[in-house]
Amino acid sequence: MAQRQRQVRMQQTSSINSMQDLEHRSDEELEKETRHRAAAQALLGARAAQRYDAPKTKEHFQRAIAAARPQERMQIRRMADASIALAERRPDALKAAVERMGQEAPSGRQLFMLRVLSIVAPPKSAGTLARVRGVLAVLAFIVVVALLSYGIVSLVLWPVGVSSGPRVFYAFMLIVVVLIVLFVLGRRRQRKAAAAAPARR
Repeated sequence: MAQRQRQVRMQQTSSINSMQDLEHRSDEELEKETRHRAAAQALLGARAAQRYDAPKTKEHFQRAIAAARPQERMQIRRMADASIALAERRPDALKAAVERMGQEAPSGRQLFMLRVLSIVAPPKSAGTLARVRGVLAVLAFIVVVALLSYGIVSLVLWPVGVSSGPRVFYAFMLIVVVLIVLFVLGRRRQRKAAAAAPARR
């Protein structure tokens, strides 16, 4: 019995190691992988989840479960639950699924951003009403940001007595600068997250 348990643990470890070895391969190479098909399909499913492509995520994990050995299927199902929750923008389900995998749950900021994303860009399965709500939310956000930027610029330039025309221009430039800064910071965080992803898996 003890020997059987050791064999199961060794096979699970082998599966995890093969997934780490396949991490740096392209999607095309993973699709062609036959020796470690379950691990390759699970990685493709995780990548599809990062693109918020729920149908592709489900498709890849279905293939991964079908190709996996019986002792590997529970682990892959847990990965599937977490990845599908991410692809479908369900923060509460994502947190629960990650904790079931024995990993640290996403931070409150990450869950908040996913919740915001679920409102402004709902999945296709959410329906027409959710999409309309998302468009209205985006428009409302743009209006609020524009008014806030104009208010900041007006407050700064009020002692100088600058007219409304230049204020609009400066308000627009302020929005552009803020977006550039956010983009640069976001790219840095993405690179850090991508570097840490193999260790988490």
